[in-house]
Amino acid sequence: MRMPMSGLSLVPRGSPSRLWTWASPLLALLLTVTCGMLLFSLLGRSPWQAVSMFFVEPLSTRRGVAEVLLKATPLALAAVGLALAFRANVWNIGAEGQLIAGSIAAAAVALAGAGSGGWVVALAIAAAACGGMAWASITAWLRDRFNANEILVSLMLVYVAQLLLSYVVHGPMRDPAGFGFPQSPMFDRAARLPLLLDGTRLHVGFLLALAAAAAAWLLLARSVIGFQLRVAGLAPRAARYAGFSSRRVLWTVLLVSGALAGIGGGAEVTGPMGQLTPSVSPGYGFAAIIVAFVGRLHPVGVVAASILMALFYIGGELSQSRLGLPSSLTGVYQGLLLLFLLGADTLIVNRVRLRATPA
Repeated sequence: MRMPMSGLSLVPRGSPSRLWTWASPLLALLLTVTCGMLLFSLLGRSPWQAVSMFFVEPLSTRRGVAEVLLKATPLALAAVGLALAFRANVWNIGAEGQLIAGSIAAAAVALAGAGSGGWVVALAIAAAACGGMAWASITAWLRDRFNANEILVSLMLVYVAQLLLSYVVHGPMRDPAGFGFPQSPMFDRAARLPLLLDGTRLHVGFLLALAAAAAAWLLLARSVIGFQLRVAGLAPRAARYAGFSSRRVLWTVLLVSGALAGIGGGAEVTGPMGQLTPSVSPGYGFAAIIVAFVGRLHPVGVVAASILMALFYIGGELSQSRLGLPSSLTGVYQGLLLLFLLGADTLIVNRVRLRATPA
């Protein structure tokens, strides 16, 4: 006689806990830190060095805090736009490409306006927004016209943007006095974003990120289009029944998210970099996807999550320069955070049940 075998299954909960919905990112962070300490131990380092490198030293000085906020700026800008798109059930995975497109547009304006007045930097940021919007509009048009999958289209366009960046820094925008290196000439001081704190690299782009988060919160909480976005994401059938235009929602969120990602790229080249290089982004657009979900797709949460992700970037750099550890530790921390967050979210909406299965 065959005995039944036991197995595990996920059963949907009747009402997911609102408290755990917001607490799960903290639990995911705690598990990530724990695994990071274990990883440092396996690499022959003190576990407390993991905590120090990633969460203490970057915040121990005024300059360190400024660097964290500087790293958080493009992450917050891109992630706020992605949060709006994801809330509307539009899966824009191509913020990296839109950020690169924005940086190219900003660099073109900064170089063309060399020797002009202070209006150049404002025009460069506006051009960055337009560049990001233009790149995102390709995804919107293909989804709208041919019902193409926006996940695949936006992701593939990232690689097109990277090739375009490589072309312009090796060709039309290459510095003739740069000894053949693939980079543009340095921008004039008038084409650089003003600094917020003397003696640091923190610029007014951080204020733009805060303004974008505040505007996104007002859009979601106080506007008709924000209500339409939320309904389209939570109940698409109800949105269609109410007469909400899915095309309007699609174009709105993709253009807004593209513009914000483009501004993030523009802030990088007109801020700390001061020129266009092939390494304009170390993956900010992809990391912004994690930031958006860690922040629970809420503008305020996104700002906090972007600071956390910036700590991962700086911690990875410190671990490489001081301890000789690989820079890929940043990616490991990001991956662990996303893994634990997804696991926690799964258990928030489902409970694990033991069930019997035939042998």
